[in-house]
Amino acid sequence: MSQVSPKVGFVSLGCPKALVDSERILTQLKVEGYEIVPSYGAADAVVVNTCGFIDAAVQESLDAIGEALHENGKVIVTGCLGKRSELIREAYPDVLAITGPQDYASVMHAVHSALPPKRNPLLDIIPDTGIKLTPKHYAYLKISEGCNHRCSFCIIPSMRGDLVSRPVDEVLLEAERLVKGGVKELLVISQDTSAYGVDVKYAERQWRDKSYRTRMTELCEGLSELGVWTRLHYVYPYPHVDEVMPLMAEGKILPYLDIPFQHASPRILKLMKRPGNIDKTLERIRNWRKVVPDLTIRSTFIVGFPGETDAEFEELLDFLREAELDRVGAFAYSPVDGAKANELPGAVSEELKEDRLEQFMAVQAEISAAKLQRKIGRTMKVLVDEAGADGAVARSAADAPEIDGVVHIANGQLLKPGQFVDVVIDGADEHDLHARLAD
Repeated sequence: MSQVSPKVGFVSLGCPKALVDSERILTQLKVEGYEIVPSYGAADAVVVNTCGFIDAAVQESLDAIGEALHENGKVIVTGCLGKRSELIREAYPDVLAITGPQDYASVMHAVHSALPPKRNPLLDIIPDTGIKLTPKHYAYLKISEGCNHRCSFCIIPSMRGDLVSRPVDEVLLEAERLVKGGVKELLVISQDTSAYGVDVKYAERQWRDKSYRTRMTELCEGLSELGVWTRLHYVYPYPHVDEVMPLMAEGKILPYLDIPFQHASPRILKLMKRPGNIDKTLERIRNWRKVVPDLTIRSTFIVGFPGETDAEFEELLDFLREAELDRVGAFAYSPVDGAKANELPGAVSEELKEDRLEQFMAVQAEISAAKLQRKIGRTMKVLVDEAGADGAVARSAADAPEIDGVVHIANGQLLKPGQFVDVVIDGADEHDLHARLAD
C-alpha cells in the first residue's frame, strides 16, 4: 500500500530574487516527497514566502499570511518580512514558524515539524534544473545574496545581509543545466550584479577547462558560450560596466542594462547614499550607445524623497529628457520602517509626491512612445512567450519578462513558447510593439 504524501501549499511574493528562493524550497520539498498543491483546501500546511521592502509589500505579505491562516490554519512564514517576526507575531500569533530570507534549512525544519516527511520511493525524479516557477523557456539566475551598499531608503542589507557571491563555476554549471533543460533566456539577478565577486576577491574557478574569475565581465563571457539570451539586471554603474559593452556589441549577451539610477540631483543622490556624478552618467550613457547603438536601458527612480525641492525634481525631468531611457519605473518615496532616510528633514507631502510621480510618468511615457515609434519598419528577432487564436505574444531583446513591454504578433497563431522568430514591426503604442512574421 503506497504512502500518502503530505501536501504543501505555497505562496511566493516579492522580487525575482525571492522567486529563486521559492524555487529552491519547492525543489527540496519535492525531493523529500512532499506534494505541492495549488489550493489552501487541498494543503496540509501552507508556506508563505514574504516581501518586506516597502509598506505596500509588507501589507500584501501580512494579508497573504492572514488569508492562508483563515483558509488553512497551518502556516509557515519565510522571506524578507520574516526578519520582522514581532510584526508578524503581533498580527498573527498562530503562525507555526517564522524564518528569514535564504534560510532554507529552517524552512524545511518547520515543515518537518508540522508535517513529518513520508518518503515515497516511487516519486518522480526531479529534473536537474529543480522546480521552476517561470515558464520553461526562461529562468532567473541568482549570482549572489545580500548587498554592501547602505542606501538610506533601503533596508535590504538588514534583511539579506552583506554581499555573498556564488562561485563562478557553480553559477555557470547551473546555467548550463538550465539551458540543457530547455531554457532560452537567462536573467541574471542579485542585489548588485556589478559587485559580483568583490567579497571573494574575484576568485578564479574552472569551467569547461577554462579559468574564469568570479567577476561580472568574466561571468558574462562564460554565459555567452551557452548560445542563449543573457539579460543583466540590477547593475550598479561602476566603471567596469563599460567592459560588457563589447560583449553586447558582438551579440554575446543582450544589449540590455537594468541600472537603478534612483535620481538625478547630486544633492538628493548624496542623501540617498548613491553615486552622484550625474554629468558623468550622461556621458557614459552616450559612450555606451556609441559602442552599442541598440542598447536598451531600464531604470527605476524615486520621486518625493525627503527634502526634494521643485528645482531638484525639474533636474530629474531634465535628466530623463536628455538620457532618453527606454524603460523606466518610478515610485513615490515610501518611509520604509527602519530606513535611515526617514530621519531626514523636509518630508514631501503625499499629495505633492503623487503629483510629481504623475508628471514624471507623463514625461517618460512620451520618451518611451517616441523610441518605440522609431522601431516601426525594422525586422527583429523575438522570443515567443505564448500563442493562441489571437496571435502570439513575444519579447524582443529590449523586453524583460513581467516588467517591460511585449511584441504582439498578429499572424503568430502556430508559434510555440520558447521559439525564436524574426518579425517585422508594423506599429507601436506607449508600451508595446505590434508585428507580423517576417517572410
